[in-house]
Amino acid sequence: MRTLISEVDILARVREVAFQIAADDSTPPVVLGILNGAVPFMMELLRQFPEDYAQSADWDFVDASSYAGEVSTGIVKIDRGPVIDCAGRPVLVVDGIVDTGRTIDAVLRHLHTLSPSTVRVATLLDKPSRRVVSAPVDYCGFEIDDHFVVGFGMDVDQRYRSLRFIGVVDDDTEV
Repeated sequence: MRTLISEVDILARVREVAFQIAADDSTPPVVLGILNGAVPFMMELLRQFPEDYAQSADWDFVDASSYAGEVSTGIVKIDRGPVIDCAGRPVLVVDGIVDTGRTIDAVLRHLHTLSPSTVRVATLLDKPSRRVVSAPVDYCGFEIDDHFVVGFGMDVDQRYRSLRFIGVVDDDTEV
């Protein structure tokens, strides 16, 4: 495995994204993380929001995925929607990586049935070369090439999520 993005670079970029989100909308959103990959990114975003903004932001999770190991099945399964009422409120969907676009598309379609006032998307990693479904990304930490990555929430069969950096899984990486 090799390091693609260091912890220092991740934390600096997340801080920039957090301030950009707060600057773009004075009304703190309902922040919805897509489990499990978004958790480190979302928690760091919440920590980096300006204090008054962070105190007013509600947060929750959506459990949605289309992956089995390193391969997208193409079928998105939403096992848990938000518990917080999103009707009439701005929502910020947070994901660890937007790849094919299928998961974020399914989550957005589900959220629109809950009548939020606005919906924006923030992702730590964006891999536009793999899109098969159009996926809006309003805030992006890093655009990356077509690598299979792990760390900072991304995994392979639930391993490597807790790495503090983004690593590229090479053919010789033991998974």
